[in-house]
Formats: sequence, C-alpha cells, structure tokens
Amino acid sequence: MRYLLGLITRHGQALMVLGLVAGFSLPGLAATLKPWLPEMVAGLLFLNAFRIGASRALGGLRDGVASLQAVLTLQMILPLAAAAVFALLGLTGTVVTLAVVLMLSAPALTGSPNISQLLGYAPDPAFRLLILGTALMPLTVLPVFLVLPEIGSFSEILWASLRLTGSIAVIVTLAFTCRLLFLPKLSEENAQAVDGLTILMLAVIVVGLMAALGPALKSTPWVVAKWMMLALLLNFGLQLSCFTWLQHKHSPRSVPTSLVAGNRNFALFLIALPTSTTDPLLIFLGCYQVPMYLTPLIMRRLYAGQAAHHEP
Repeated sequence: MRYLLGLITRHGQALMVLGLVAGFSLPGLAATLKPWLPEMVAGLLFLNAFRIGASRALGGLRDGVASLQAVLTLQMILPLAAAAVFALLGLTGTVVTLAVVLMLSAPALTGSPNISQLLGYAPDPAFRLLILGTALMPLTVLPVFLVLPEIGSFSEILWASLRLTGSIAVIVTLAFTCRLLFLPKLSEENAQAVDGLTILMLAVIVVGLMAALGPALKSTPWVVAKWMMLALLLNFGLQLSCFTWLQHKHSPRSVPTSLVAGNRNFALFLIALPTSTTDPLLIFLGCYQVPMYLTPLIMRRLYAGQAAHHEP
C-alpha cells in the first residue's frame, strides 16, 4: 500500500489533471460525491496537519507579522479594493462582482500545501497561511459583507464562519495529537505515503466540486466559457502579480504567498450563503477548479529556482 501511495505522489500532477477530466466527463459521479465534500475537505485538512506536525507548523510563529500582513492584504484589502472598482464601474450587485469579491475574501485553499509540495516546495508556509487566514476569516469578512448587503443575512454568515473556524481548530488539534502519539518522527517512506493519500483525495474532491459544470457545458457552453476566462484571469493573474511584487521586495515567502493569492477556498462561502445567492455561482466554482488544479503544471517554470523548498 505504501508503495502504491508513493507512486501516486510521484505522479501527483497527472492524477490531479485526471481528476479535472473526470469532473467534466462523469457528471453522475460528480453528483454522487458532491454531498460528501465537507467530509472530504475535513479529511484533507487533517492529512495536511498530520503531515506537517505541530512543531513545524508552530515553528513559523516567528514569521507571524509577515503572515498576518499577507492575510489582511489578501482577504480584506484586495476584496474591498475590487468592490470599490466595481462600484465605480456601476457593476454593484452583479453576479460577477459577487463572485470576484467573495473569491478574494476567501482564505487559502485547503489543498494549497499539497500544491506547494507538487511544485517542490515546503508545505509549511502555505499551511500557516491557510490556518491563520481561516481563523481570521470571521473578522476579515466583516467589512466586505458591509459593502455587499445583497449576499443575505449578515448574522447567519458570520455564525457560519465562526463554526467553520471552530471545526478547523478541532481537526488540526486532532491531527497534531495523532501525529504526536503515533508518528512523532515521520520517516520519508511514511511521508510519501501521506502525500500520496492527500493527492488522491484532492483528485476525488475536484470531481464533486465540478458537479454543476458538466451539465452547464452541454446547455450553455458560452456561459461556461466566460466564467472560465474569468477564473483563469483571476487565479493566474493574482499569482503572477503577487509573485512579481514579492520578488521585487526580495521576500523569502514569495512562492507560498503567491500560491495562496490565486488559490482560495471559495467553496466555504457556499456553505453559509442562501441557495438563491449560490446557485448562479456554482458554474464559477466549477471553472475555478481548473486553474487551481493546473497550477503545478502552468506555474512550475515561474516558481522554479526559488528558495522556498528550503524553508522550515
């Protein structure tokens, strides 16, 4: 079994692309997996936390100020700036505005540490941004919700965010405890096995996330094409802009911060928002998976040669 999981780790990029293809071509399987998305996302977070361990995750507290600045910039300043631009253009209240601003308000993708590993970099910095960004989300979304009153009940969404933060705290604590009790020293072979399991779960999760995309491709292909273009521009554009800026400032965290900038856990908001609001966003959610899962392939050359893989 460990050999098989190690093999999956070595071919993780191809497996993630296969997950995308399955999401497009197997709508029945996608619909079956969709109800299990919360459990699968929780399992992925557990595996990431278990893989890294408490000592390495908490070892980055010395970079707490830099991580806090990154989270506030990505999750609060950017969405507020985008909302202001859309308001100047007279696009307030449109589905595009809602999709873009909510995507920018979301914390790091749960699988961002895995994407970092597929690119050959340490998962720890991306994991710390994931945990800090999710923990602060109930606070960072407050001003964003105030400028987007059409999203629904503010109190319901706030409580949903708090419940989400509490759930993540429980999952991460459980993972750290299991790692300490059962595998305090993770061998290279076991680490490869855990990496293979997380990549396999990523490939399965994307099938469920694309449940709405397959049928939409048949009925309204041009609508899907427009959303796909927006998703590609947002994801890769944010990664490229962030990386260029941080490289100019000689930041040692340029790769993980850039990965997080473009790859956000937009699906978190679908749990809290009313169905009338989320239904028009489902196609965008499916399209958004494409650049996320293609990041290891598309962005590899840009990120090559950086020192992030030497980070603790």
